[in-house]
Amino acid sequence: MDTWSAAIMLFFIMDPLGNLPIFMSVLKHIEPKRRNIILARELLFSLGIMLLFLYSGQTVLDFLNVRQETVSIAGGIILFLIAIRMIFPAHGSSSVQASDGEPFLVPLAIPLVAGPSLLAALILIASQDPSRMTDWTIATCAAWLASATILMFSGLFHRLLGERGLIAVERLMGMILVMISIQMFLDGIASYLEHTA
Repeated sequence: MDTWSAAIMLFFIMDPLGNLPIFMSVLKHIEPKRRNIILARELLFSLGIMLLFLYSGQTVLDFLNVRQETVSIAGGIILFLIAIRMIFPAHGSSSVQASDGEPFLVPLAIPLVAGPSLLAALILIASQDPSRMTDWTIATCAAWLASATILMFSGLFHRLLGERGLIAVERLMGMILVMISIQMFLDGIASYLEHTA
């Protein structure tokens, strides 16, 4: 996987367009000037968490004695399930509730931007080739920057695409993620068969 493929995959998992309505709902009771400050703070928190998992993930896998093929197969399955949820969302499945107070770390930074799926994907790409951590860092920061831009201009994107447009783009992102996940799964199987042969 090259740097930009990793960045696109991470961007799709972050799903900023799918999260737009949730972000807007959580922040709707806060005045616009304060809203941008909170959003910038939460996005920076999420970037810090993502980089922490990117750099510490390989250590955890080494400690657990998990092989790279296992991570690739498991990552493919996880991404496939995420993609299926993007294409066929359950009605009323959003578990994030708007609160009267100001959000801090939860739910915006975690799990909306840096969710479990994204953190697992970061561990996966770091374990695939630990010698390319600079590339993976660039991919992570590029995906985060694209997501942050969309979320910072959430009102504009919501007006531009509308509800139906957001749903259509999210489903398209899900379809592409299905293909990436199946390729990852097949690569893991091929690598496993090569090692056992």
